[in-house]
Amino acid sequence: MNQSLAHIALVVNDYDEAIQFYTEILHFTLVEDKVMSATKRWIMVAPPGSTGTTLLLAQASNEEQKSRVGNQTGGRVFLFLFTDDIERDYKNLLDKKVTIVRELENQPHGKVLVFADLYGNLWDLIEPRTI
Repeated sequence: MNQSLAHIALVVNDYDEAIQFYTEILHFTLVEDKVMSATKRWIMVAPPGSTGTTLLLAQASNEEQKSRVGNQTGGRVFLFLFTDDIERDYKNLLDKKVTIVRELENQPHGKVLVFADLYGNLWDLIEPRTI
């Protein structure tokens, strides 16, 4: 058997502000932006250089979904983003005024920091330790 994760849905308040954050602040690539109906779009973004899983930006369409925006995991880190240069990306986050929740530190598995996206979802940014 051969399986892989294709997309991870991230509930957002607004398609366009989410696209702007992920493409202009985090420098993700806009993979697809397709209108599905008058109120629904199929929007996928991916980190630069990524060829795997994409982030599917899903605009909240009811009160229950709106209540999950920014807190899809009850306050735990939700997504884990690997990088080849954490100092470069840390500087970018600071320059773009992204909220740093836990400062850059060395861990046994690599260099790590935690930041919040525009809605408050927590992300681990990790430069894995090379062996």
